[in-house]
Amino acid sequence: MTVDGPGIRYIVFTQGCLLRCQYCHNVDTWGIGRGKRATVDDIIKDLQSYLPFIQASKGGITVSGGEPLLQIPFVKALFKECKRLGIHTALDSSGGCFSEAPAFLQQLDELLKYTDLVLLDIKHIDREKHLKLTGKYNEHILTFAKYLSDKKIPVWIRHVLVPGITDDTLDLKRLGNFIQTLSNVEKVEVLPYHKLGVYKWEALGLEYPLKDMDPPFEESVSLLSSC
Repeated sequence: MTVDGPGIRYIVFTQGCLLRCQYCHNVDTWGIGRGKRATVDDIIKDLQSYLPFIQASKGGITVSGGEPLLQIPFVKALFKECKRLGIHTALDSSGGCFSEAPAFLQQLDELLKYTDLVLLDIKHIDREKHLKLTGKYNEHILTFAKYLSDKKIPVWIRHVLVPGITDDTLDLKRLGNFIQTLSNVEKVEVLPYHKLGVYKWEALGLEYPLKDMDPPFEESVSLLSSC
């Protein structure tokens, strides 16, 4: 199973995120204005060295984060060049900074012209539980999902399965019912919670909130994936 889009992907991680997910494995990307600076030309030049492998697998480029929607002008310029070269583009977003402000929607619509696929993380369907898990409410994220549906942008929905936090049966039914209201969902992926990013928390001197949480049993993930 791939979680970055179809085929072999070239992954770009953008800096900055408004959510503070308790299980985040890219906590080093939270801070806005940090990280290594790169131009579109830098990325395209590096990407082209992998292009034969990417094209042979019908892959492409995925911009993740952090939250790439915090850098829409840059991602748009990158995706525009990728489409000129015939490269499939995917946006990995939580929708955590989505806004219905006209200026934001204008920029977003420009980006979506060059976006083939959105990998949309829905952290939790319950408003209060989402707040506890991520530090933010989820109304704007669900609105983002509906917006993408109205725009007919292909979407893969991803949901991280955290035992005792995101695996409640009623919550999952609510999530399923919400997903059924969307007309653009090509795939729903249930991703097992893991601890691969804990070392980043420790390196930054942060206490990992789920240090006593074990990953789910494979049987649980398989069962929910088949639902």
